[in-house]
Amino acid sequence: MLAVKSVWQHHASTRDVLGLLEVFRTMVNESIRIGLANDVSSLRKLSLLSYSQLAQYDSPSCYKLCAISRATGILAARKKSLKRGFPTRTPYAIRPVLVSCYGFKTKNGGLEIPIARGKRLSLPLTKHTLDVIYQPGVKVRSFTLTHNRLCLSIARDVATLECTSTVGVDRNLRNLTVGNDKETHHYDLSETVRIASTTIRIVASFKRDDTRIRTGIASKYGERRTTRTGHLLHTATKTIVAAAVEQRQAIVLENIHGIRALYRKGNGQNRKHRGRMNGWSFSEAQRQIEYKARWAGLPIIHLSSHETRGSSMTCPRCGERLQSDKTLRRKLWCGKCRVVMDRDRVAAVNLSRRGQVRFARSRPPISLEAQGGAHEAMKGNPTTTVIPGVDAPKLTQPTKS
Repeated sequence: MLAVKSVWQHHASTRDVLGLLEVFRTMVNESIRIGLANDVSSLRKLSLLSYSQLAQYDSPSCYKLCAISRATGILAARKKSLKRGFPTRTPYAIRPVLVSCYGFKTKNGGLEIPIARGKRLSLPLTKHTLDVIYQPGVKVRSFTLTHNRLCLSIARDVATLECTSTVGVDRNLRNLTVGNDKETHHYDLSETVRIASTTIRIVASFKRDDTRIRTGIASKYGERRTTRTGHLLHTATKTIVAAAVEQRQAIVLENIHGIRALYRKGNGQNRKHRGRMNGWSFSEAQRQIEYKARWAGLPIIHLSSHETRGSSMTCPRCGERLQSDKTLRRKLWCGKCRVVMDRDRVAAVNLSRRGQVRFARSRPPISLEAQGGAHEAMKGNPTTTVIPGVDAPKLTQPTKS
């Protein structure tokens, strides 16, 4: 399968690069204007209308095609928002940026890009970037250039690993819990909650009357919060994927799309709690796990919302519904087994078991001859995900990442 990821580095822009970025931004906005005037949002029609009119700009022709493609994406997003009933403003590109998949090459430790007819510019690459792009089978597909950052999109074909079991990943506000019937691991992410609350408190303390200055400073704090949160998630997800690859375990993820609807005004929650839960970056954790697992050839199993229903409230021993108690906080009580269990670890084990059913279906059937003779064919109930009589999972010590 094809695995794609990106590698980026900082760089110092020259006057030629800054001029090229501004020209590209202008071409994108011109293409958007043409698309709005002619009610066009497809790449083919917009190319026929815009390419000849972009000849007035002093830019390589390959960048004109990429500018039209970027404008098509912006117009398609606007059309989708209008179709869903959301009000939209006239779209336009604000930040100077250059995106291209044509005309570049890596040579002599740098990235050579065309900046004019017969003129090329070499951007030096760092040692880390060179080590990544020179790995066996890695190809550079495109590059994205801003005034201070260079990002390369790379891809390679990887062979899918043969897995023998599954491991469930339960995403929560303050932790990531990973486990199955044998063992579970708890990755603490409470630092992300502290970073978010600190950023909100700092932004709320601004007293400047100028809205533009407040917005600019707040955006910098927001970028800082995103960067720090992303790094903490990167450390945890990297460890999760590495452990799954070592033990040959397919990763099972639950579908929690639409969870934002649980934290809206009028649902009986205070404003502080709603803000904290709506700032939870659960999709970023899933994105990092998915691309890292795909790069390693590890299969990912996505369960539907129906398959994951009640995963944190079902006893992994007997299958009965667990009871909650305010004094136990995130602990649940099984009235039949008379055992107190952590709800996060219960969810991880149940996700692993339900993913095992999907994983068993996807594997090719084994013939009777390959099994060493004729045996009685047995077919389990695919809807039964709880295995009665199985010991409770081993609770390991929390692993901070």
